[in-house]
This record gives sequence, structure tokens and C-alpha cells, in this order.
Amino acid sequence: MKKSITIIFWALLGIFFIILAQFFIPLFRRFIRSSNIFLIFPLIFFILGITLAFFAHREENKNRLRSFLLLTGISASGFFICILLHNVFYALGTLLIDTIILKYLIDFLGTIFFLLAVLVCPLSFLVGVVGFVISNIKDKKLKNKNNND
Repeated sequence: MKKSITIIFWALLGIFFIILAQFFIPLFRRFIRSSNIFLIFPLIFFILGITLAFFAHREENKNRLRSFLLLTGISASGFFICILLHNVFYALGTLLIDTIILKYLIDFLGTIFFLLAVLVCPLSFLVGVVGFVISNIKDKKLKNKNNND
């Protein structure tokens, strides 16, 4: 793995923990929400996710590490795309109250994107992160063992 991909991965994970801290640590939430920087972290998370997926896709080695990096990057960027699409479909659903069939279709799509954003993307992000870390540790141990022999 290239060092730049690893740096992007750890930066993405750091931003993820900052976003979690905004939700679960009241003192941190007050500090971030009092300024106008609370939207910067999700934007950085989205950009790092796209960048990680792009660089992992361009990686020549098609191994487990590459797969976990792709999963992490796509789910990080997909989270905010799904949130945006859910909100777009919700807004369209409120405008299309009169046309019943189209309203149900729009509501169904909004629900699907909500479930993707709330369940699928965070779980796949965590699977990608844990898988990358474990695979990276195993590969380093294997390299050290081969170098010692």
C-alpha cells in the first residue's frame, strides 16, 4: 500500500471520531456549534472518502486491503450522498401530495435512501475500517516473519 493511501485512511478515521464527538460529547458540541465550522467536518469526511476510494481503485494490488479501503471510502462518501438524496425525495414528496402514485414512489425512494444512510453506510464503514486495520496488522506480521526466516 502506498503511504498516501494510509495517511488518507487515518485522516478519514480521525474526522469520523470528530464527527462522533460532536454528537456524544456535550462540551465538544458546544465548542463546535458556537462557531461556523461544524459543517466543515462532514465536508472533509466526504472529500476524504471520495479521495480514498479513488486512490484505492487505482491501486495495482487487488488484495483484501484494497477491498477494505474501497468499502471504507465508498461508504464514507455514500453516507452524505444518501442523506442528500433522502432530503431531496422528502421535499419532492411534500410537493407531490396530489398525485398519489408518484407520492408513494417518492416516499419509498426517500425511505430507501434514509435506510442506506442510517444503517448500511455506517456499518459498511466500520467493516471497512476494522477489516483494513486487521488485514494491515496481519500483512505486517507476515512480512516480519518472512524477513526473519
